Amino acid sequence: MVATDKTAKQIFEEAYANPARRAFGFGTKIAIVNVDPQKAYTRPDLFPKTAYVTDPLQCEYIDRISKAARAKNYPVVWTHVSYMENAADAGIWGTRTDTPDSLQNIKYGSDRAEFDDRLTIDQNVDAIYTKRMPSAFFETPLASFLTWHKVDTVIVTGGSTSGCVRATAVDSLSHGYRTIVPMECVADKHESYHYANLTDLHLKYADIVPVQAVFDWIEAH
Repeated sequence: MVATDKTAKQIFEEAYANPARRAFGFGTKIAIVNVDPQKAYTRPDLFPKTAYVTDPLQCEYIDRISKAARAKNYPVVWTHVSYMENAADAGIWGTRTDTPDSLQNIKYGSDRAEFDDRLTIDQNVDAIYTKRMPSAFFETPLASFLTWHKVDTVIVTGGSTSGCVRATAVDSLSHGYRTIVPMECVADKHESYHYANLTDLHLKYADIVPVQAVFDWIEAH
């Protein structure tokens, strides 16, 4: 193992700037998969113990790329995590803690489960899935939905970078998709988790790109 005095952000910036790193690139048809942009994680003013903000414009960027994709008839997917009143569907993941702010206490229909009000979700055409584990692919219809729409590139946004975004990106690659993570569109509790996972995703599982690269691709196609 290599030891270093560099910060996680510095390590990411070095990896990101490496011109020899080959990108997966965009394919021919994208889908936007917005992972858990719900109030429990996006509104520290309401839920300071669980919410987090990395880029203050995150929700604006997510909304804009989702609108742009929808206008070009590319699929847009939203996931949020929530559980039964007795948390019987939370599984082993729900056993680590048991406080009012714990994961398993995000209940169906609660404020914590609601999508952020800054997001525009078109329930007539967007796919909306409730998930119970980190990956947006796990026990949801996402894989078959993407297959039906002949998608070859998945754009992953949301949170957290080290948790559900990472799990979704790894599963996306494992399902054979080119996987793109616009860096301004993901967030985490602490910069060390955020940048360490951006580095690992960029080196192995996904392309980390500026959100402008996604806008540019959608506009050109």
